[in-house]
Amino acid sequence: MFYSGPKDSGVGSRITLWLHFCVAQTRAYRFLVSTSLLLLIVFSNSVAQRSASPRVFILDGKKLAETKQKVEANDEKLAPAVARLEKEAQQALTGDNFSVVTKTITPPSGDKHDYMSQAPYFWPDPTKSNGLPYIRRDGERNPEINKISDHRSMDQMIGAVRVLSLAYFLKGDERYATKARQLLRVWFIEPATRMNPNLQYGQGIPGITTGRGIGLIETRNLTDVVDSVGLLAGAKVWTKEDQRGVERWYEEFLQWMLSSKNGRDEAAAKNNHGTYYDVQVTSFALFLGKKDLAKQTVENAKLKRIAVQVEPDGRQPLELARTRAWSYSNGNLDGLMLLARLAENVDVDLWSYQTRDGRSIRRALDYLYPFAVGDQKWTYQQLGEWPPQTLFPLMRRAAPHFEDRNFKTMMTRIPALGPSDRERLLTIG
Repeated sequence: MFYSGPKDSGVGSRITLWLHFCVAQTRAYRFLVSTSLLLLIVFSNSVAQRSASPRVFILDGKKLAETKQKVEANDEKLAPAVARLEKEAQQALTGDNFSVVTKTITPPSGDKHDYMSQAPYFWPDPTKSNGLPYIRRDGERNPEINKISDHRSMDQMIGAVRVLSLAYFLKGDERYATKARQLLRVWFIEPATRMNPNLQYGQGIPGITTGRGIGLIETRNLTDVVDSVGLLAGAKVWTKEDQRGVERWYEEFLQWMLSSKNGRDEAAAKNNHGTYYDVQVTSFALFLGKKDLAKQTVENAKLKRIAVQVEPDGRQPLELARTRAWSYSNGNLDGLMLLARLAENVDVDLWSYQTRDGRSIRRALDYLYPFAVGDQKWTYQQLGEWPPQTLFPLMRRAAPHFEDRNFKTMMTRIPALGPSDRERLLTIG
């Protein structure tokens, strides 16, 4: 399993002009210096707070700050996307809280605070009376996995916090921050409901193992929580205790990833699992101020991930070998691009990195492009639907980094965003 799936300054400019005018006036009218300077300092601090970039690592903080200014200026182009976001945030306000302790099945440890899940592509052996041990049917999801609710609950929590935190950041409504805080405290902090910071029992296989390193693919979206916490930083309800509580959880989870057998197994994976392991380590390290670890991880990814996973012609053989080869190829490329975005935070350029024989993120993107736009027919296996559109967000995310004529020509065939598409608000890279 893996992730299947990318300047008008408005009010800010008018405020800047107003400040320059105030400065000129104070020089002209000396008797108003004290009063004018006091007002200027108060107003300037207000503007700085409003336009400051949030502490995010996958999202682009500077562009989010610009988006916030446009929203505050009632930019009509963003209105449909903001309306859709607020509708989703309103739904999240009345939604449930989520916790690992609500599952009906108890992990082998006897502690419901331990996260637990079952491998999705393993089924009972029809030749055995008890079905054990389970056998692999790649790409075919066993509905039996839904009996354990932790994976679904975690994804729902992450999705709700993502919507609420973005809506708070853009609109300043404390109700959104209050609900996001509640969700985060239930999952990460409150003793009665928090998840233990490990994945010892992720993706177990009946009759074979109670948990595997592969289970770490299920926590890949915890990187979204890192950015969501950054968006909540200015909220009145988000306290230093809340911040420290979430950071402590991530500190313990990161240490478990680095030191446990399951974590080490996933770090050694050569396919998409290894990619998303690195994405998590890098994101969590940045969140915790461990820049050296983050930089080491993305530097190593040049040879450990890109050079190993991408062929000179752009193919990703380990993903093409799967029964959903298109989805896996897109999914791993998505992970490599997330790594490239995270690497920007420590001044490492993975976007333009390539080996001597041409293995690179760009080459992988170029390989998939003709299939997405219909110029070539996909000849590898793809169980279920054929979703060419999964490459489009990746193309849009890569566009600012590949500005040559060929790529610009390629982008002319990528469908434009709709007016209510949230990608207009969440510009990555």
